[in-house]
Amino acid sequence: MPPRGQSIARRLNPWSDPSATERTRTPRCATIPTLAPADTLRTSLVPWPAAAIPEARRLDVLLSHSYFLGEDAHEQHVMKPYAPLGLLYVSAYLKRAGFTVGVQDTTFATRATAHARLAAREAPVLGLYTNLTTRASVLDLTRHAKAHGFTVVLGGPESANWPEAYLANGADVIVIGEGEVTMAELLPALARHGPHRLHDIAGIAFRDEAGAVVRTPPRPLLTALDGVPWPDREAIDIDAYLTCWRTHHGAGSLNLICARGCPYKCRWCSHSVFGHHHARRSPADVADEVAHLIERWNPDMLWYADDVFTIHPRWLSEYGAELGRRGLKRPFECITRADRLSPAAVEVLREMGAFRIWIGSESGSQRVLDAMERGVSVAEVAQATAWLKAAGIAVGMFLMWGYDGETTADIEATVDFVRRTDPDIFLTTVAYPIKGTPYFDAVADRVTPPADWAAATDRDHHVAGRPGPRYYRHATRRLRHAVALARLRRDRPHALLPIARAWLRAEWSRWGMRWNDRPVDGARRP
Repeated sequence: MPPRGQSIARRLNPWSDPSATERTRTPRCATIPTLAPADTLRTSLVPWPAAAIPEARRLDVLLSHSYFLGEDAHEQHVMKPYAPLGLLYVSAYLKRAGFTVGVQDTTFATRATAHARLAAREAPVLGLYTNLTTRASVLDLTRHAKAHGFTVVLGGPESANWPEAYLANGADVIVIGEGEVTMAELLPALARHGPHRLHDIAGIAFRDEAGAVVRTPPRPLLTALDGVPWPDREAIDIDAYLTCWRTHHGAGSLNLICARGCPYKCRWCSHSVFGHHHARRSPADVADEVAHLIERWNPDMLWYADDVFTIHPRWLSEYGAELGRRGLKRPFECITRADRLSPAAVEVLREMGAFRIWIGSESGSQRVLDAMERGVSVAEVAQATAWLKAAGIAVGMFLMWGYDGETTADIEATVDFVRRTDPDIFLTTVAYPIKGTPYFDAVADRVTPPADWAAATDRDHHVAGRPGPRYYRHATRRLRHAVALARLRRDRPHALLPIARAWLRAEWSRWGMRWNDRPVDGARRP
């Protein structure tokens, strides 16, 4: 699952931005209309000075991310990695425009291997994806790339939120917004002018020759997504992802997206790449990609990585019908909003093969949801959960503790809500103010940033007046044990000893919350 506060799309398509953490095709290129004349783009790429080009260089750009599964203890427990779709979208677009592109997928690599590839300097430019969880890793690869003569271009939501900081830490250019068209214009401009005279390239930040940070006007977002080539999955080892999934879960899963962006305005969610723009592919184009995935890799299931998969009822109905006509059916899961579900939509999802739908519930307190500007009610979440469960579709629920103004009573309301709705699985996180969001702006005067920006993330911001981590750990335990107790009472009413144990654990967690219900920087909360 993606980091909360950052959309699935932004994690999985970073430059466009899907999204990452946390982060695809070539076979179809000949059938897609060209968005920019390939000969114009390619011939404008003036060669770099001969002395600056190692003999072995054969690429115009090397694209990479900086997530290493082997360094992520949590993900080593979960073992559900997905391909970095954003880099692969940029790769496909650039290849179609005539550039030679390499992709370094660090997911299953070691840091030493990544450093060694940078030392080989296959290209003059490194395009590096940034997200909320990989700041220190991005800066590490940036340092190594600069040491070997790369011009470093960063893209993704994290660097878009902190352009000045990343430029001060070695980056040459920050791509703000979608990356495909910007990169296709940027590469020739870098070859002609270098990294300090890029004023004519929209959608970037860089330092001019005097050292001042320049932000160019934003680039218009893409709307005709059917004209964008599918992600360049052939550039990486997709089988490694399927093997990982099958080894640990018995079934291999592949990711894809049907749309870009989210039009909703939840105050804690970063919109640094797409703003509130939303663009959607046609049902036929997505079905074509699904058919290709099945024919080429035969995944056991799919992950639709859209921010809100069921946002458009008519599109959903047409897409389900398109899959049905072609006989394309694979089990899948996706994320949506409760207010974008209906009995008709749930039936379409069931016919398509949905086995689990994730809903951003966030809280069982309407007061907190309204403060978040979620635009959804507790009753709508409960109703959507009931519809899905009645259709035999498992429900996953995202929950968030610690949003500004939340009280213990609000947490108890959430515990009671989850206990009553009984989702199949729920995941909790503690709200953290991401730079550039309304939530960050609202608590900015109470945010204490970490002492070492380069070694931390926005998750490490301390918000004055809020309880510390122990309080929220007890809240999660309270929730887990209260739900387990409710299920025991429902399913095993005569199992008195397990019921008693679950009750004691739930009460112990309640007392743990009470004992730790004080700001880490002050007295007990009222």
